[in-house]
Amino acid sequence: HDIVRRHLVAYPSLENFSDKVAIQLNDTHPAVAIPELLRIFVDEHGIPWERAWELTQHTFGYTNHTLLSEALETWPVELFQRLLPRHLTIIYEINRRFLRQVMNRFPYDEPRIARMSLIDDAGGKRIRMAYLAVVGSHSVNGVAALHTELLKADLLKDFNEMFPERFNNKTNGVTPRRWLLAANPLLADAITARIGEGWITHLDELQKLAPHADDPVFRDEVRGIKQRNKDQLARYIETENKIAVDRNSLFDVQVKRLHEYKRQLLNVLHVIALYLRVKKNPELALVPRTFVFGGKAAPAYSTAKLIIKLINSVAGVVNADPQVNEKLKVVFLANYRVSLAERIFPASDLSEQISTAGKEASGTGNMKFALNGALTIGTLDGANIEIRDEVAPENFFLFGMTAQQVSDLWKQGYRPRDHYEQNAELKGVLDLIWSGFFEPEHPDTFRPLVQSLLDQDPYMLLADFQSYVDCQARVSEAFLDKDRWTKMAILNIAKMGKFSSDRTIREYAGEIWRAAPVPL
Repeated sequence: HDIVRRHLVAYPSLENFSDKVAIQLNDTHPAVAIPELLRIFVDEHGIPWERAWELTQHTFGYTNHTLLSEALETWPVELFQRLLPRHLTIIYEINRRFLRQVMNRFPYDEPRIARMSLIDDAGGKRIRMAYLAVVGSHSVNGVAALHTELLKADLLKDFNEMFPERFNNKTNGVTPRRWLLAANPLLADAITARIGEGWITHLDELQKLAPHADDPVFRDEVRGIKQRNKDQLARYIETENKIAVDRNSLFDVQVKRLHEYKRQLLNVLHVIALYLRVKKNPELALVPRTFVFGGKAAPAYSTAKLIIKLINSVAGVVNADPQVNEKLKVVFLANYRVSLAERIFPASDLSEQISTAGKEASGTGNMKFALNGALTIGTLDGANIEIRDEVAPENFFLFGMTAQQVSDLWKQGYRPRDHYEQNAELKGVLDLIWSGFFEPEHPDTFRPLVQSLLDQDPYMLLADFQSYVDCQARVSEAFLDKDRWTKMAILNIAKMGKFSSDRTIREYAGEIWRAAPVPL
């Protein structure tokens, strides 16, 4: 209402509305804005439906942020009928006209018509908000190259065949002013001293840093800055968690929302595997590691909460075991938030970006870590692919199946129990969890996690376990060579120019909103 009102203050009519206004739908949550704008045009301003729909479509763009079908909102028709009856009528009319278009384009293809309908008739009528967003927008974008390709090939395949010109990619970015300049002033000053301050507003200029990776003086400086940042985080951990960590250890960090597809549990399985190795051979020469976890679970997501509990229970055992705790420490930082993230990214050595390939839309934590000189261990998923392309494969620790291999394995018939039976180390880890070792007073606490992995393993942790463990061994080997590690870190920083939100917003403005920059 307010957007329309302000437009009419500036212009005599709504005829040029879509030339002057752009509304970007950030995922499906605001999709009801489409029938609302249409309602305002038709009901309140008497614009004929065809023209009103044209204006509406040219006003909206839709950004999809998830490949998980369960995360695409659907709302009961009954709820709309009760709360927004006029909007429901409008949605039905949008759908009627749209399906007529589909029938004209794909005659006699009844299954396609059912698949593309904005109303899902199966099991109680529900409105498919993502489909409403696609139909009501002139642009549909994903937030990483792989994500956009998977949208076109899978999740929104029918719509891509209907409207191929609408689909485009806008890879996410992060703001260097917050995530480097403000969060890591020591590193920011060191970079500016070498290449000037142009990078602050033109992040591409970071590439000027690449030749300095060969300068031993600059490597020492960057290494010293990382150490000071690690000292600061170690003090925070000691204050907040009452855990003393080895400040010279490898800070191995996974901070992000808790979800099974992000595979915090795979990380925990690796921690337990290392624990068992040390228990079996206390003299084992292990590169000391501090595992840092952080992130929140959705209120009703019991599995994610159980994973948090497991992390804390493993931490309790590992940190209290004198045979192990000089080599391994496990920390769960509560209440993960931006101000805490600003402490964590500058202090991290290793960035865990280990989602099942084909599940992460983009991710931005991966960019924040790399911008601060952390090296990435990751799958070919989301923006990891583009980060690896930029920094070069030799400066990225890659493991796991590709999205195509994941898809193929599902089609062939995935049997996670085979991995359990054929991999002695994996079997030892899962058996230890099952035994109640980490929660002796309630030994069956974590059994649902193990049972799920053995019976379903929907995010293929067991299939990727050995590849992950082997890759972590390569990480440890690389970390021992401080000079090599620091050189890789500097090259990661130098290649982050593409991942500025300035570039992202410039692409949205120029290619979707048709908005030209205005000098200030």
